[in-house]
Amino acid sequence: MTISTTFRSRAAEQFRRVVIPLAFWLGVWQLAAFFLDRALGRSSLLLLPGPVQVARTLLRLGATRAFWANAAVSLGRIFGGFAAGVALGTAAAVLTSASAWARRLLSPAIQVIRATPVASFIMLVLLWAPTGRVPTLIAALMVLPVLWSNVSRGIAETSPLLLEAARAYRFSRGRTVRLVYIPSVLPYFASGCSTALGLAWKSGVAAEVLCQPRLAIGSRLYGAKITLEMPELFAWTIVVILLSLLLEYALGAALRRLGRGRNP
Repeated sequence: MTISTTFRSRAAEQFRRVVIPLAFWLGVWQLAAFFLDRALGRSSLLLLPGPVQVARTLLRLGATRAFWANAAVSLGRIFGGFAAGVALGTAAAVLTSASAWARRLLSPAIQVIRATPVASFIMLVLLWAPTGRVPTLIAALMVLPVLWSNVSRGIAETSPLLLEAARAYRFSRGRTVRLVYIPSVLPYFASGCSTALGLAWKSGVAAEVLCQPRLAIGSRLYGAKITLEMPELFAWTIVVILLSLLLEYALGAALRRLGRGRNP
């Protein structure tokens, strides 16, 4: 099979997997907006603007500096919370796996964090922290239990045979961690990060909607809802989805590169 044939085959597969479903749902959206417009007239814009109207609004917003400022600040704020939650969750997993006392002390607190509704945390953190830091703290709190659970499971399921071999060959603790534990935990860590990133993004934007920082996608969503600017509300929602997909793609690429680095 030639390179050009392989390229065409991959392009056709991507077309079937991405373009056709996207076109289908855009068509459904357009038809729903069309029939609603025929039934309600101009008032239909308050319920369901069409994709063309939303695209025009998105292009208009994208031409402003404020749009990019809001997107960049939200992205940095929430990704910072995600990174903090990954670090704290991984550290907690290592501690609770290495020490029974740490497990007795930390496990109940982490379970409480997992069980508490996001809205309750947002209201509580809003009383204790500056408005601009609330989304970061909320994102970190949502990520922490997921990473703790996944990394703890990875440590617990490390092969006893490999650990026995490490002891037989008198590996140092650092070498055992590097050659045995990290390869065992890495798939669980990657899975936890993939799950936690979506939680961090959605909870962070929800926190922005409730606490209203000056620069934030969530604040723009709330403002569009209050002023009944439905095309703008849909446009900002699309921005949230696109940024989430971008973050997931970047994280997946980074984790795949890390995996290849561990297994040359």
